[in-house]
Parts: sequence; C-alpha cells; structure tokens
Amino acid sequence: MKKTIIKPLILATAVASSPMIATSAAQAASVSGNIGVHSQYILRGITNAPENDDAAVQGGFDVGFDNGLYLGYWGSSLGYGDDQNGFENDFYGGYAGSIGDFSYDLGVVQYYYVNIDDSANGTELYGSAGYGPFSVGFKTLLGDVVWGNQGDTYWTASFSQPLPKGFNFDATAGFYTYEDSGKYEAGLATTEDSGFRHLNLSLSHPIGNTGADMGVTYVIGGEDRQGNDQDNAVFFSLTYGFDIM
Repeated sequence: MKKTIIKPLILATAVASSPMIATSAAQAASVSGNIGVHSQYILRGITNAPENDDAAVQGGFDVGFDNGLYLGYWGSSLGYGDDQNGFENDFYGGYAGSIGDFSYDLGVVQYYYVNIDDSANGTELYGSAGYGPFSVGFKTLLGDVVWGNQGDTYWTASFSQPLPKGFNFDATAGFYTYEDSGKYEAGLATTEDSGFRHLNLSLSHPIGNTGADMGVTYVIGGEDRQGNDQDNAVFFSLTYGFDIM
C-alpha cells in the first residue's frame, strides 16, 4: 500500500448510506485524488518477486475533515492472480494532525484483493510521527494472512528534502519484525525474527505546470522473512495529483 502519503470513489456510497458520515461530509476540508503509472510495483523491498514486474497503474482518493479525521482508497494492478489480472484495493481511515513542526497519524487499513485468494485479505494498524523532514512509522498485521502472521510489524524511517531546480529527494528505510506462529506459518516458512528489508532512494521533479511528477527510485534490497537476500532494483514513475474540492 502506498498512501498519499497516498485516495475513495467508494466513499461516495459510504457517505450517502451513513447518516453520521453524511453529517461529517459537510465539514470536509478537502477531497483530492492521485493517479500514476510505475514501471514496477515493488512492495516493501521485495524486489525478487514484485507485486507487478510490468508497468502498474495505481491511484486513489482522499477525503480530509476539519477535525483531523480522514478516509481514503488506493488501488493497484497486480502481476499475478487469476489470468494475471489481480488487483489490490486498500481502504483506510484515521486521524492526523500537527503541533508546530511535529506531525502524527494513526489509522487502520483494510486490504481487499480481486482475483486473488481470500486468504490474502487482511487488516493493518498503522501510525507515524514526524518532525520537519524526518518521520518514523509502523504497520502491524491484526490477523493472519498468506503473506504474514498476526503481529508482524513493518517499521520505517523516512527523510524528505527539496533540492534546487525543483527536484525533491526522498529516502525510506524499512525494517521488519516477524511473528513465527500463525495460521499460514508453514507456507511462510519463517526463519528470521527480524531483519532489514530495504532502503529506497527517490528523486522526483514536476513536469512543467501540468501537475504531474516524474520520478526514479533505487531500491537497495535487504532480506525477506526466510533470510533470502533481495536484489537491488530501479523503477520509474509518472504521477499526477489533483484537488477535487
């Protein structure tokens, strides 16, 4: 999942069907969207088996409220599943705010896959805290899925810095702590308690005044939960963010 800081068409239905949400909708501070094409979809540093080894189309919507609550959706095409036409859907909501240069975010994300076995669907609790250009975060699985055990936690440390000539530099390091007991433990063949997963180094630049950005990311691979080393990789992106209201 990539949250923008990545998002729901489905929110239109949710807002219309829920009196509580419908009341809050009038207080919405912003509605925004994003869409992009990526040469590969590499999730959390797994370069040896990307979510999509070919070009992936990704995008979503975000609705933010004046009180700090938000709802969002993000989706991506996948390179596996029935007829290689899998699709990832991420539905999430949470609370975010800031105090001076200090920012914080806490929420829940539900992963729902199309043309993929239902055992891949799962829920994570996530949170982050930032100060200036630095931030740290976590995502913890709340139940067993085929790609992780309940309690598996993905930790990140990030840095973002504007550069001259309109460029922007981003760096994100990922680290995992694993639970070795779960419904799908045998299939996961967990051998590591924890390990460095990846370091992503990204450079992006706006394309004139179009609102679009082009970027390149170099992934320094770590290891997976079986201790297998991941290759280094490069992928390219073309993204466009827009305000709806």
